[in-house]
Amino acid sequence: MEITGELFNVSSMDARLGGEMYIPQLSVDCVIFGFHDHQLKVLLLKPRKYDFWTLPGGLVAQTEGVDEAAQRVLRERTSLTDIYLEQFRVFGDAGRATIDTMKKFLENNDLDVADFSWLLKRYVSVGYYALVDFSVIKPVTDRFSEMYEWCDVRQLPEMGFDHREIAEKALETLQLMLDHKLVGFNLLSETFTMNELQSLYETILNTPFRRNNFQRKMLNLGILERVEKLYTGAANKAPYLYKFKAGPASGN
Repeated sequence: MEITGELFNVSSMDARLGGEMYIPQLSVDCVIFGFHDHQLKVLLLKPRKYDFWTLPGGLVAQTEGVDEAAQRVLRERTSLTDIYLEQFRVFGDAGRATIDTMKKFLENNDLDVADFSWLLKRYVSVGYYALVDFSVIKPVTDRFSEMYEWCDVRQLPEMGFDHREIAEKALETLQLMLDHKLVGFNLLSETFTMNELQSLYETILNTPFRRNNFQRKMLNLGILERVEKLYTGAANKAPYLYKFKAGPASGN
């Protein structure tokens, strides 16, 4: 669980009332996967004066839905907008409370622990995941983060709280739901080759596919429409281009 920045630009009295502004002990955490050129990464933030990394996350206001909170938190913490987020799991183990870490967070940012004592309780977090092209996404840090980084999803650095578990569970969900959510992620160009689609699958699932078997699998899903061939002028046979069919299979 991370905290939204706007809360800390208030007076001590308002800070003490913050527990009434937000749904008690509920937060959201966002796992933003990035794919590009055979690489799968995850967006992490490094809190100031810490040696670990975290996922973008924050609190849920009394006046907003949980999905709205996830979009807002992502926008505030990274400036990312218009990203298709999918809710995938609730994290509520009794042992995930991190009072000492939260105290240090407040102290590191010159905030009075007494004013924000309501943040020191155990939080239940709703997990969201998304998949984007990290080559065109340019996040920014907020006042509580030293830097952001796209990290290899299979070589994560030291993670705070239970964020490693959240990232790992999000990857499992992404792999299981890839066939059904692929269109909604809007990762590929409007038209693409079967080789490009196979590269995406092999990178996310971390396994190779036989070309003919993969093509048969994808065509049987009924989500692809074949369009004109891609002529390159080379002597070899030009590959077909595909696009996703519109309709219920879009993953939204």
